[in-house]
Amino acid sequence: MIVDNILLGLSSVFTGYNMLAVAAGTGLGLVVGAMPGLSATMAIALLVPVTFVMPPETGISMLASIYMGAMYGGSIAAILVRTPGTPAAAATILDGYPMAQKGEAGRALGISLTASFFGGLISSVFLLTIAPVLGGIAVMFGPVELFSVAVLGMTIIGSLSQGSAIKGLLAGAIGLLFSTVGMDSITGIPRFTLGNINLFSGIPFTVALIGLFSIPQAIRLIERDEGAVERINSITDRILLPWKEIRPLIPTFIRSGLIGVFTGIIPGTGGDTACWFAYNEAKRFSDDKESFGKGNPYGLAAPEAANNAVVGGALIPTISLGIPGSSSTAVLLGGLMIHGIMPGPTLMTEYAGVTYTLLWAILLSNFFMLAEGIVFTKACIFVTRISNRILSVAIVVLCVIGSFAINNSFFEVGLMFAFGILGYFMDKLKIPVAPLVVGLILGRMLDVSLHQSLLMSQGSWMIFLTNPISAVLLTIAFFSLIQSTPMYTRWRTSRKKSREKNNP
Repeated sequence: MIVDNILLGLSSVFTGYNMLAVAAGTGLGLVVGAMPGLSATMAIALLVPVTFVMPPETGISMLASIYMGAMYGGSIAAILVRTPGTPAAAATILDGYPMAQKGEAGRALGISLTASFFGGLISSVFLLTIAPVLGGIAVMFGPVELFSVAVLGMTIIGSLSQGSAIKGLLAGAIGLLFSTVGMDSITGIPRFTLGNINLFSGIPFTVALIGLFSIPQAIRLIERDEGAVERINSITDRILLPWKEIRPLIPTFIRSGLIGVFTGIIPGTGGDTACWFAYNEAKRFSDDKESFGKGNPYGLAAPEAANNAVVGGALIPTISLGIPGSSSTAVLLGGLMIHGIMPGPTLMTEYAGVTYTLLWAILLSNFFMLAEGIVFTKACIFVTRISNRILSVAIVVLCVIGSFAINNSFFEVGLMFAFGILGYFMDKLKIPVAPLVVGLILGRMLDVSLHQSLLMSQGSWMIFLTNPISAVLLTIAFFSLIQSTPMYTRWRTSRKKSREKNNP
């Protein structure tokens, strides 16, 4: 039965109309992802009405292809102009942009494209083979488990702090504080809104991200010497990487791809969470931790493989249980329902034609992404030849458009500029922005899941230790936190020197 459905989807996706829809969706996703402030969720929401005139399998496949293409597209602006096109590309900046500054922009874009391709393939294989089995895992994650996931995510802050761990913790605490702004999800009481109704729904994450990363970069472009920028942004290396450069990165591709898949399966998480998890693990496995944040290829490959792998992972609970794994799959869920298809456990049997066409479309979109990415990336290289002042103005204009388009609100444009000023001064004071972003991403989930868990246990904190999944996750978080302490780093360094001394 399953084999028949897989063959049915395969024959459907390779019809000319469906292949054209997947190719167009992937290309559109690349364009949208490369533009700061325009997310995959926004593109999917805008194009849902367009799919009304298409057969359900064609329209849904096109929307899913946009999701896949946008995940890679976000890295293009992150690497070339230090501006993440999508929230999931935030971690790409840490090592991608320094590589571009060292004259390795082509290599960085090639690593990003290859990692995205591998990550997408891994998630596609999971979708096609064990989606029904993995979909059941999502049911096991309630408030208690989600709290432990958030705590585990917060331990990443220690490894993202460049130089001073104190400054990193400070930035993470600021991110947590910002995440509490708005209506309490449990009690409905406004918190830290200053009586402004625009803040009742909280601080929009995309608005904050655009401001923190894009506006400081626009100011830096104005401050920077034109001659220096010409040297930094000149691209002389190739985008298509030889096999000898790809081969050492394959373990990172696989590890980060699996992280992306399993992070995507958990509802409420997404590419913006998975990329930081993958980056943290790449740094933890590396013997050269000091080079992370300074142009380490493994630090670039990890988040890029993870955020594309999230696409398949997030679709697993969406297809199997009707539970969206991310905001983009929530919009896809709406697209399915508009076409008269009710998601849930029966989706892979009653609507097998549509479902398995979608699964094959995700796999096919990876190959279109690889081919179109090479052409589109080469076209994007021209942005590096634009004058600093023109490029900075273009970035600000795109930031304003992206911030306004989210909710058609000028208040959010002002909020974006406020975060931009904050990000600029944090950069001047050498306070890392990445921990603030992590705190902002995980803060809401941490707050809500903690409140719900304590209500379930009638105020007993032991619920987090008596729950087996939670206990395992908290134990991992504890050891991860120990590994990021200065004492552990000094001990590991001394042990390494001792080994080198004993084995010259």
